[in-house]
Amino acid sequence: MAKEFLNALEAEIGQQDMGKNPIELYEPIQYLMSLGGKRIRPVLCLLTYSLFKDQWQKAISPSLSLEIFHNFTLMHDDIMDKAPLRRGKQTVHEKWNDNIAILSGDVMLVNAYQYLNKIKDLSLSEFQFALERFNKTAAEVCEGQQMDMNFESRSQVSVEEYIEMIRLKTSVLIGLSMELGAILAQQANQVSDQLYQIGELIGLGFQLKDDLLDVYGDPEKFGKQPGGDILANKKTYLLIRALEMAEGENKIELSKWLSMANPNPELKVKSVTAIYTSLGVKEETEALVKKYFDEAFVQMSALNIMDEKKVGLLKFMSGLVDREV
Repeated sequence: MAKEFLNALEAEIGQQDMGKNPIELYEPIQYLMSLGGKRIRPVLCLLTYSLFKDQWQKAISPSLSLEIFHNFTLMHDDIMDKAPLRRGKQTVHEKWNDNIAILSGDVMLVNAYQYLNKIKDLSLSEFQFALERFNKTAAEVCEGQQMDMNFESRSQVSVEEYIEMIRLKTSVLIGLSMELGAILAQQANQVSDQLYQIGELIGLGFQLKDDLLDVYGDPEKFGKQPGGDILANKKTYLLIRALEMAEGENKIELSKWLSMANPNPELKVKSVTAIYTSLGVKEETEALVKKYFDEAFVQMSALNIMDEKKVGLLKFMSGLVDREV
């Protein structure tokens, strides 16, 4: 089922007309959207919609508002992070320049709302509620990004602060994806809220898995600069826990790499990864990923929906747990 949704989404993305001139404004949008990705957010929206209604094609356009908004944030985040690669290809700001990436991203935000406006079959009050939820989530994603940037200038960040940051930066949009599916299917607020909570849990597990893959994943499969978080001294769960646990030689070694001005990139990644491994941070992060996904599965089982309707969504969730990219 998820594959059928993905094919339909890719077909819709291929047909989208966001504008043509000036070419420097619109070509970067087409470029970024054509890089693919897992399309997790619109697929979750369609899978959730399908829990309640069969005519899922009606939800394709509004579900794409989530994907376009997500890619808008990626385009701007890559500028802030000075990231050279996105999905194994040059980032927009590297291929063009920062100014073009900023302006193209701005247009993508407008396009996201245009696709949200393609919602069908909802009453005015239902549409207004969907819009309010989209607006609130969009602001929260920006709040999470600002927290992430604030962490860069701080020597200490707590685990609790980090979890709240990734909840805002990543989880709320995944939560909205499932909530929007329920709203489009005209479900009661209580039901859409339950699905939002499940999406938040998935988002937390997803981001922590992302942190793991950045360090321990296969770079050819992961599609990002290997050890990019380590090279940027990014306050991930792994680094935060390593800073809390490191003693003796590990503490000295970790402090050395974090303070070094122009380290050898390959050596820094190798050395910091070795510290993470020796402290058991990898296994601890894996356990936390499992905890969030397990809770999401528990809440899914509690939904008052026939089990056969849940099969596609549960299978998709399992794929996120076991992913290598």
